[in-house]
Amino acid sequence: MDWMDGLLFPIMVAVAWIMVQFHDLLTTLGLDPAGGAAWALSIVGLVIVIRILLIPLFFKQIKASRGLQLVQPEMQALQKKYKGKTDPASREAMSREMMELYRKHGTNPFASCLPLLLQSPIFFALFRVLYELPRLADGTYPRGESIGPMTQQLAAQAEAATIFGAPLSGTFMQADGNWNIRIVTVILIIAMSVTTFTTQRQLTMKNMPPAALQGPMAQQQKILLYVLPLVFAFSGVNFPIGVLIYWTTTNLWSMGQQFYTIRRMPAPGSEAEAALKARQARKAARKGVGIEESSQGPVAVIEEKPRGQREQPKRKDRAKARPSQAPTKPASPGAGGTSGKGKGAPPSAGKSRPQGGRPSGTTRAPGKSSGSGAVDGPDAS
Repeated sequence: MDWMDGLLFPIMVAVAWIMVQFHDLLTTLGLDPAGGAAWALSIVGLVIVIRILLIPLFFKQIKASRGLQLVQPEMQALQKKYKGKTDPASREAMSREMMELYRKHGTNPFASCLPLLLQSPIFFALFRVLYELPRLADGTYPRGESIGPMTQQLAAQAEAATIFGAPLSGTFMQADGNWNIRIVTVILIIAMSVTTFTTQRQLTMKNMPPAALQGPMAQQQKILLYVLPLVFAFSGVNFPIGVLIYWTTTNLWSMGQQFYTIRRMPAPGSEAEAALKARQARKAARKGVGIEESSQGPVAVIEEKPRGQREQPKRKDRAKARPSQAPTKPASPGAGGTSGKGKGAPPSAGKSRPQGGRPSGTTRAPGKSSGSGAVDGPDAS
């Protein structure tokens, strides 16, 4: 595939440069320059550099994935609206409304694939570098004596380097009876498939709200969850061992990166968000802080505990002795018509008088009183 080398040659040079720099560093640290550990760790270093460069795109991928999750209920309503309508006008209107939904939520179906798409040229460039190591070491490489800093001498060292007896450029289909190549390849294929499945599962099952787990798109994601590991398993027999190391390492990086992101910044309404709130509640309970829900998420509220201030004693008012009231005799009905029902009774009859203990229905005229205790009015003389 010389045409592929011509298409990917600049990327192949960049890949070879990163590998050579890590190989020199590891050799300085004491590893054997011709050993498999130095070259395998150089591939791991290549993964680290590439994934660090892709971190901004990773956060864009997370944002796009969450936007796709949030748009699912509206997308299902839109699909029900145009269900059974196959005319061109309806399909055009449906596409237009779908694009408007994506624009409204600030997402794009292709944005979630950016890290994978950008890694693909690097993946194939590494594949070509490892594939061309034998010809480069023999001096028969058609494009020159080196691939960037990967000279003929370094290519011979990388070609001779082995991991458990398997060379980095060996493949399962071209093992030529070398069981070491086949065993190492099978182990790496299983590791690659398991890490791919785990990464996709924690993204789709733990970080999606229940509404996003329904509908045609959710069913496609569930199918891909089981199909992709099988695709890698069957295609991995054609990949060199160095490429399998690269792919397994990048899967481990993705799994750890997603685990951290889902744990710290889960999607709204997902299982991971419920777990985050439970952890925050337990942490708040240990610190004596309450958690309240608001429109912007959980808010910590400090609960005021009773302070140890001494309560001041209160003065008790003593009951004052009231003057004793002398018993009075009831007024006689015939004593000058001064009963409560008489014509000459004043308006305040029937009410108690606050002083003297006398009935308030009578008044005392100066110097005149009746023998019965009732008091005559002014014209009773």
